[in-house]
Amino acid sequence: MSASILYVEDDVNLGFVTKDNLELARFQVVHCSNGAEAWEVFRQQPFDLCILDVMLPLSDGFTLARQIRQVDPNVPILFLSARADRDDRLQGLRLGADDYLTKPFSIEELILKINVFLRRSRSQPSAPADPSVVLGAYRFNFRDLTLGFGEDRQTLTYREAEVLKYLLERPNRLVRRDEILKAIWGDDDYFMGRSLDVFISRLRKRLGRDESIRIENLHGIGFRLLMT
Repeated sequence: MSASILYVEDDVNLGFVTKDNLELARFQVVHCSNGAEAWEVFRQQPFDLCILDVMLPLSDGFTLARQIRQVDPNVPILFLSARADRDDRLQGLRLGADDYLTKPFSIEELILKINVFLRRSRSQPSAPADPSVVLGAYRFNFRDLTLGFGEDRQTLTYREAEVLKYLLERPNRLVRRDEILKAIWGDDDYFMGRSLDVFISRLRKRLGRDESIRIENLHGIGFRLLMT
C-alpha cells in the first residue's frame, strides 16, 4: 500500500512538479497551498509523512509543524525551504522536524529521504514483544518512541530515538560525531553536525531527572552516554 504524504507548498509551479514526481514514485500526495488549509486537512485524515515549506501564507511552516507535533509526535516531518539560514534549520529541528532540505533540491534526494523515513517507521512493529530498555530510572521503548519515568511518559521524535538508541548500545564509550552522523544521517557535513547537536541537547533535557545519567560532550570529537 502506497504511503500518504501531506505536501504544503505555495509556489504553484514547484508544487505541481514536486507532486507529480512524488506520484510517479507511487506516493499518494495531498497538496495544500497554505498552512491553514494544511492544518485542516491534517486533522481530517492520517498521513505517513509531512513535507512542509517554511514561508507559507496564513500560517507558516514552523507554526504548522508545532500544531502537527501536538497531535502526532511520531509522523516524520521534512522541511523544504528557500531559507538556508542556519537559525531557520535549527528552529525547524527544535520543533521536532526530522530533516530540512534547502531549495533548489534534488527530487531524487527527496524521494530517497522519504523512503528512508518510511522504511524505518514501518519496520518498528516487527521489533520484539517487549522492546523496553532500562536506562537508569527511565524505560526507553524505541518501537513506541517513548521514554518513561515512573508514571510519566515522553514521546520522542524518530531522530531523537535513533540517537538515544545508538548511544545506549555503546554505554560509557566515546562515540565519534562522524560515526553517529554516518550511521543515522548517512553523511557527515556541517549542517548535519548542527542537527546532531540539537538532538543531543533535547535528549539531555529529557534525561535530566536522573543525575546518574548524562551525555558527555567531548568538543569536536564526539559524545559519551555515562551511566553510573
